[in-house]
Amino acid sequence: MTDDRFADRAEAGRRLLARLPSLDPGATVVIALPRGGVPVAQPIAAALGVPLDVVQVRKVGLPGHRELAVAAVTDGAAPALAINTGIARRAGLSEADIRALAEPELAEIDRRRRLWHGARPPVPLRGKTVVVVDDGIATGATMRAALDRLRAEGAARLILAVPVAAADTLADLAPRVDAVVCLATPEPFHAVGAHYADFRQVTDAEVAAALSV
Repeated sequence: MTDDRFADRAEAGRRLLARLPSLDPGATVVIALPRGGVPVAQPIAAALGVPLDVVQVRKVGLPGHRELAVAAVTDGAAPALAINTGIARRAGLSEADIRALAEPELAEIDRRRRLWHGARPPVPLRGKTVVVVDDGIATGATMRAALDRLRAEGAARLILAVPVAAADTLADLAPRVDAVVCLATPEPFHAVGAHYADFRQVTDAEVAAALSV
């Protein structure tokens, strides 16, 4: 495979692993963005011998254009809403409107938490180096919200690790983290899935199995 093409998410994870800096296993956690980031993160966590968990984050789509993120909502002690103010303003949506749009996404986060984690508590992040993994980044809306949530949860150091990303989005995210590892920033950037031979949907069962190890 070329630098910007991957057989599947697991292969992308193994290639990312080779580019990560030296890390202390006793002070490191790998956090994936579900669901696609989980099979990328799994070989990284296994090779490093560190815990694997997910950050619960959901895009809040613009009505009529669900693929366009007007906000992203993240789980935690208190769910947090990160609003794309430019899109919200152009769409004429108030914060109350967006909070109403976020309710179904919060319900999905709750469903996923119960299904994937059961009674297991989240992996503690305070004082840890957190390697944040996804299968790719296009607009960065969910990743931006996830990084802010992880920092709020007490992560001491954030390393953003993705196989492929839009260059302008990566530049926008860089100030939020302490290091960036990205294998490819193709121009023009069309879609994350275009860079994988196998980009099948990751199932709830696969995520639950990965987190139970």
